[in-house]
Amino acid sequence: MASEGILLGMGNPLLDISCVVDEALLEKYELSLNNAILAEDKHLPLYKELAAHPDVEYIAGGATQNTIRVAQWMLHEPRATSYIGCVGKDEYGDRMYKLASEGGVNIQYDVDEEVPTGTCAVLVVKGERSLVANLSAANKYKIDHLKKPENWACVERAKFLYSAGFFLTVSPESMMTVAKHAAETGKYYMINLAAPFICQFFKDPLMELFPYVDFIFGNESEARAFAQVQGWETEDTKVIAVKLAALPKASGTHKRVAVITQGTDPTIVAEDGKVTEFPVIALAKEDLVDTNAAGDSFVGGFLSQLVLGKDISECVRAGNYAANVIIQRSGCTFPLKSSFKSE
Repeated sequence: MASEGILLGMGNPLLDISCVVDEALLEKYELSLNNAILAEDKHLPLYKELAAHPDVEYIAGGATQNTIRVAQWMLHEPRATSYIGCVGKDEYGDRMYKLASEGGVNIQYDVDEEVPTGTCAVLVVKGERSLVANLSAANKYKIDHLKKPENWACVERAKFLYSAGFFLTVSPESMMTVAKHAAETGKYYMINLAAPFICQFFKDPLMELFPYVDFIFGNESEARAFAQVQGWETEDTKVIAVKLAALPKASGTHKRVAVITQGTDPTIVAEDGKVTEFPVIALAKEDLVDTNAAGDSFVGGFLSQLVLGKDISECVRAGNYAANVIIQRSGCTFPLKSSFKSE
């Protein structure tokens, strides 16, 4: 059994506004599939355009929140997980709180009374997704909230602490504070590269954080973007994974493990200079609904077993299970109960 609050996530809570669209809409807003960006002024009309669509869906989102919700779903134990982020004082924020807390997550939102809850446009074309995040209130998160006794208690209670790299755009100070706490207390600190633009444009805070990272997650495009920025002159994901795992660490308590997903290709895990490949669960093309939150869900499944002390192969098996369930549904949604059985 997972103890209460064993896993804590900090990130940008966003309400996904999700819709199946045609490629013309991608072209109109200069978007590409399998990518995530922050909204610019030219993207702002997109949200109203999606909201007016007859088949629009509103789903609790944000990369870290997705991961924590999936981990909680896999763990079955109420309040095994906690989540921290900032929302607005509005209907969207209330809706996300209800969705996430109903699933058993201990939600500790900071509420900004002046800015609306953040949203993410999810454009789905033939099962593949393009994400455009308008952070709004999520961008207002301050470390003062983290330091409040009731919130710092979540940090103290957790043995595993996770953030997607997107949070580097908002509160790198909060991430560094938690990362140092993890190193000082022998806990596990884990991050996700999140998107190529994080590796490219937030390199300095990312690399400042890296010595404290015990598990690094990412997909093949993020790994290659990281390698390019680092001047590694390779696109071989196995080589990149080994290099990611071998970057200097602040604490020798835990060796770093790098986990790179590659869509339908095998997942790569690098530790101690060695690479292991794990095949994914095959899925017929007609069963694919959308890939939104596939990576987040994989990490959620992975972490659900990591916190139980399972080995890497079992963590990957759980990650594959979770991702396989989520890509057959719209957005980060899942059945009431997980059918995953730990071995």
